[in-house]
Amino acid sequence: MRFILGLIATMCLAVTGNPAMAQKKKPVVATPVAERIAPPALTDKENLLYLDLSTGGRVTIRLYPNVAPKMVERVKILTRQHFYDGLKFHRVIEGFMAQTGDPKGDGTGGSTLPDLPAEFNWMPHVRGAVSAAREGAAPDATPEEKKKAEDSANSQFFIVLDPKLVLDKKYTVFGRVISGMEYVDAVERGEPPANPSTILHAYIAADNPPPYTPAPPPPPPAVLPPAPAPTPAAKPVAPKPAAKKPTAKPR
Repeated sequence: MRFILGLIATMCLAVTGNPAMAQKKKPVVATPVAERIAPPALTDKENLLYLDLSTGGRVTIRLYPNVAPKMVERVKILTRQHFYDGLKFHRVIEGFMAQTGDPKGDGTGGSTLPDLPAEFNWMPHVRGAVSAAREGAAPDATPEEKKKAEDSANSQFFIVLDPKLVLDKKYTVFGRVISGMEYVDAVERGEPPANPSTILHAYIAADNPPPYTPAPPPPPPAVLPPAPAPTPAAKPVAPKPAAKKPTAKPR
């Protein structure tokens, strides 16, 4: 009987370890995941951005104030001020992205509102992602210079054509195209494009915008009347020889 009890005690120690080992063991605690705020519903018209493009249709972008509230608010303000109406896609790179939002049309402009701090978040730069453009920083830039570049978003943004996950957590994703991506794909390429595509109008869906209206066709080239035929030059008339006076005869 004692042999059996001793055997059971030995087996228990083998399984649980001795008391000293048991005291050293600590429970494994999972690292808490930051709580993610739910995005607005697809039916929330206050967070749907419409871009009517010259390429033939309307692009609908779902805005995400849950991850980038400052940039979303900025885009809403500028849209309601008609800031984006008529602006060009000034930088469009095949297989990468289409950039717009610059009133100068060369990538150096912005609105009169102050720049925004970075709102880098977990959303990826997948196809259709809409992200805030900002200044770049040199590889050897100081921490202060890098911070200044990160906090330089204003009015410009780009729409991702093909996934570029290398940009994740380096640029502020604040929306995603949910319909009309084919009109983004049709935007003229170039840096800058020879004939840039434009945003005809931008709207917030809650403002009950009119349906998409295509851009009016360009006016036909002016037809100038034909130039009159040149008048042939008059032939010069040779002067008549002067009449000779009669010579007086001697008397």
